[in-house]
Amino acid sequence: MKYFKVAAAIIKHNDEILCMQRPETACLALSLKYEFPGGKIEVGETAEEALERELKEEMALAVRVLPENFFMTVEHQYPEFFIEMHSYIVPVESKAFERLEHHHHCWLPVERLNELDWAPADIPIMEKLMRP
Repeated sequence: MKYFKVAAAIIKHNDEILCMQRPETACLALSLKYEFPGGKIEVGETAEEALERELKEEMALAVRVLPENFFMTVEHQYPEFFIEMHSYIVPVESKAFERLEHHHHCWLPVERLNELDWAPADIPIMEKLMRP
């Protein structure tokens, strides 16, 4: 079974959160599901460095991710692999970015996050964000 360590960004602009829709894939558990953007942590990288790199590659978004921005870790078993996902709150000054890999995106206030069809590993993050 494959095991991946990944980092995810909860990108916040004012009172809205960026929700990214994954492209269509053969993996039904992830195809067209919404997620918090990010990706795999490479050997020798910290989760913060991986997240900065992934956001630059996937969204042409230059951000600084600090250890104190850590939000939570989720462990999830998908049919084909297991992931350990470290999430971080990433505030941004502007909603501007380039959608280079995702199918669609939207900005939602926290109280509306549960309206989307989330990837299973992202659901605990979404649920914690929605708690008062």
